[in-house]
Parts: sequence; structure tokens; C-alpha cells
Amino acid sequence: MKFFQLILKNPFRNKIRSILAIIGIAIGIATIVALGIITEGLKESTQEALKAGGADFTIVESNVSDMFLSTIDEDYINKVSNISGVKESVGVLTSIQPIKDTPYFVVIGIDPSKIVLSQIKITSGRNIGEEDEIIIGKVASEKLNKTVGDEISIKGENYQIVGIFESGNIQEDGGAFISLKKLQKIEDKEGKVTMIYVKAEKNANIEKIRDQIEEKYGENLTTIASLEDLQSVDQGLKIVDAASWAISLLAVIIGGVGVINTMIMSVFERTREIGVLKAVGWKNRRILTMILGESLILTLIAAIIGSVMGVAAIQILTHLNMGGFIKPAYNLEIFLKAFIVAIFVGLLGGFYPAYRATRLEATEALRYE
Repeated sequence: MKFFQLILKNPFRNKIRSILAIIGIAIGIATIVALGIITEGLKESTQEALKAGGADFTIVESNVSDMFLSTIDEDYINKVSNISGVKESVGVLTSIQPIKDTPYFVVIGIDPSKIVLSQIKITSGRNIGEEDEIIIGKVASEKLNKTVGDEISIKGENYQIVGIFESGNIQEDGGAFISLKKLQKIEDKEGKVTMIYVKAEKNANIEKIRDQIEEKYGENLTTIASLEDLQSVDQGLKIVDAASWAISLLAVIIGGVGVINTMIMSVFERTREIGVLKAVGWKNRRILTMILGESLILTLIAAIIGSVMGVAAIQILTHLNMGGFIKPAYNLEIFLKAFIVAIFVGLLGGFYPAYRATRLEATEALRYE
């Protein structure tokens, strides 16, 4: 039998043990893939939120742990507008409200006269005019089965839907816009906004404008122009990234133990066979390669199955409650990371059994019962 055929066949001599090992590793890989897709989706959604309305940068409260927990005095909107090079500044207040069967419904409060600056496209109906009116995104309209003329209840108060909009931002399209003053009353945050979107004049120096704002109001305000800027102040994304790496490490440990157990039992059961191979001239390097190859076969199969499981889990979540809040991001790097982890687990888990196999003396192995 050819060498590579032997490597492909040997791991499945004990099918039950091999299948259990593959399932254990696949669950870890599926977790890595699913969490990676959610993390990348969260980053993309956040990046879109930073650039909402074509803003050049966003202003949030200094030293805030999460940009959506930011609270800024509304007076800063006019102060920022007076900075040289600033064309427009718009304050928005964000809130998460449970609506019907949707626990995470994003409600954005904005001055109705400024809503055109958000660059949303109203596809049906009109813009908000009164405090008891609301416009909802296309995704929200489909998910809630609501259209123009229907009502939505927020904290026991009904709001008439006067328009359906589309923006391309998953968080906005899965939520709604209402009057800033009304949302401030709902949230008991009169005179406060969550963030300020800033649009600079044509050919203005963005970095110079940011420096001016932080020089004047740096104690209270922080400017954010990119995801990298946000990650320097927002602990939420750091925690998600740290959790992703922690789960990856856990998958390596658990998967490594599973592979070691499977492969070392395989070596014990094939002691006489390994002795025969040595007796007919197989070198230690060839035996080491065979055992490691068998280990890698198990983990690579687990990586394929785990990747499919991870994507399936995300699809289920998307059709339940996550759709309209985070758009999954299927990044090639996520799957490469999963396969790298699988290869590492295969090498880590297979090394000791492979080393043990090379240390067997041919004469003793042939006498093994």
C-alpha cells in the first residue's frame, strides 16, 4: 500500500474513536468560526456607523468604554460647527429598545431638519415631522411586518410610521429614526446626544480639524475617524477580540488532548505493526511523518466540518434575532485562522504519540501482545 494511502486509511481503523475526536475538535472550530464571523460583522457595522451620513469623523465622549454609551452635551454641536473647516455637525442619540419579538431594536434620535444629512433614502412615505412620528428601515419593516400607516409601540407609547427608508447600514436599516427631542424625553436625556457626526468642508484638512477639536475640548470629547481609533477607546471590541483568542486557545487545548488520546491509543494498538515496519527498514522519520499525517487528517476533516457548523449556526442566528442588528461578515481570514488552529492542534496532539512510536525498538515491538 502506498505511503499516503496508509496515512488516509489508518485514522479510521477505529471509526467510533476517530469520529468522537473529530466531533470534539469540530465543535471548537465551529465556535472559532462563528465568533469570528460575528466579530467581523460587528466591526463592519461599527465602521459603517462611524461614517453614517457621509461623515468624515465622529465625536464621542472621552474615556467611554463603549461608543454607544457615550453622553455628550448638545451644546457641543454648535461649538464644533464653529471650528474652522467644519461644514456641518449633527448630533444623534441612540437607544436600544425591545420591539415586539425583537429585543435589540436600534432607535436613533435626530433633528428632523437634519435627517437629509444622514443620506438615507426614503423608499416609501415621507420624513418625520411630528414627535409622535417615526420612520423605520427596510429590514425592520420586513422583520416587524410593518409599513407606512402602521404603529410601533416604544415604552408603552405609540408612534405612527410615516416612512420606510434604506441606508445600506445594517444597524440603521434594522432600526428607526424619531425626533431627537422625543427620544431625549424617552431616555430622560434632555440636552444630551450619544455622538456627533462631523462633515468637513471640501479640501479641508481632516486631521487639523480633529486636532483643533481635541485641543479645545479634549477633556470631554474624542474624535474617531477609523476602526483603529475606536479600538483605542472602545473596550467592547477589545473584549470581543480577546474572547475570540481565548476560545481559540481553549479549542487548541481541548482538541490537542483529544488528538493525543486518539493517536496514542492507535500507536498502542499498532505496536506490532510498527515493529514490522521498522524491521523491514522504515526509518524513524518516516514513522514520525506517518503518525503526524494521520493526526493532521483528523484535524483537517474536523476543520471542514467545524467551518460548516459555524456558518450554519450563524445562519440560524441571523434568521432569529441577530438579523438587523449585526450583519455577518464572511471573511476569508476567519476560515484560514480556523484551519491554522486545526493544523496546530494536529501537530501538537500528534507529536507525542509519533515520538513514542519512533522510540519503539523493533524486537520489543514484535514481541508485543
